[in-house]
Amino acid sequence: MSRFLFIMDPIEQILPDKDTTFAFMLESQGRQHALHYCGIHDLFVHCCVPHARVRRAEVARDVPHYHLFEERIEPLTWFDAVFMRKDPPVDLAYVFATHLLSLLDRTRTWVMNNPRGLREANEKLYALNFPSVIPPSIVTCDIRRLKAFMEERGGEMIIKPLDGCGGAGVFHLHQHDRNVNALLEMMTANGGRLIMAQEYLPAVRAGDKRLLLLDGLPLAAVLRVPREDEHRGNIHAGGTCMGTEITARDRLIADTLGPRLREDGLYFVGLDVIGGYLTEVNVTSPTGVQEVDLLNDARIEAAVIDFVERRIQPR
Repeated sequence: MSRFLFIMDPIEQILPDKDTTFAFMLESQGRQHALHYCGIHDLFVHCCVPHARVRRAEVARDVPHYHLFEERIEPLTWFDAVFMRKDPPVDLAYVFATHLLSLLDRTRTWVMNNPRGLREANEKLYALNFPSVIPPSIVTCDIRRLKAFMEERGGEMIIKPLDGCGGAGVFHLHQHDRNVNALLEMMTANGGRLIMAQEYLPAVRAGDKRLLLLDGLPLAAVLRVPREDEHRGNIHAGGTCMGTEITARDRLIADTLGPRLREDGLYFVGLDVIGGYLTEVNVTSPTGVQEVDLLNDARIEAAVIDFVERRIQPR
């Protein structure tokens, strides 16, 4: 039996029928691993050693979906594995938490995903490392440059904040829309904040594929189809999940990213793929496991916990 720590959002607020972290916890508990729970504000450093205020946890599909037990203070090296599963946004509190985790002796305690990798891999900008598999893209705060890009791309584009999540702040712009100037002014804070613009991909109407990778290899996929009145396929934006296949193009994208993901310690990752193009790389707390399980009568969380168990150092 190993000791696992899950750093996550408040457990009472998660959706047990959808949350990927909850699926990892259930699978780990079923294997007799001891579950412990905390938030990022429970982390601290004492005498250069990272610690956490934690509580032992038990989870279940029943109501209530969790039970928490005695609070205790432990050095993080007391745990065999730490799952950093705090949801976005990646704000300063999140960044500082990764710095604390970077102090951990990872020869004794394994961390998923690697805290250095989490700091380096902005979920919008990281895709720019792989120009052969992404749509035409631009990152700028210059409104004139954004409008010129939109004209180059046929009068349409997608704009998104660099620190957004769940589809928040993602707009589909048309050059003849009278709101274009106002939206660009708002998104760039009147030219003071960088944003990303990408070519609009009409294939999004057929779905935005979430491709889950484990150690750089394709694990599973789910298609998120936008509502008729939406351009976003995100589940938070009302997208409908549908079964899908891992295609040869998906495998090419995974092969392109795999070596860099492994180098950066980004072991469990969710790629957003539209029309065969990579649009985002989700590394903080990728979701989609329970949706894939339901659509395919599978239990892909088992593969993830298998992977973690292989990396735990014997005590």
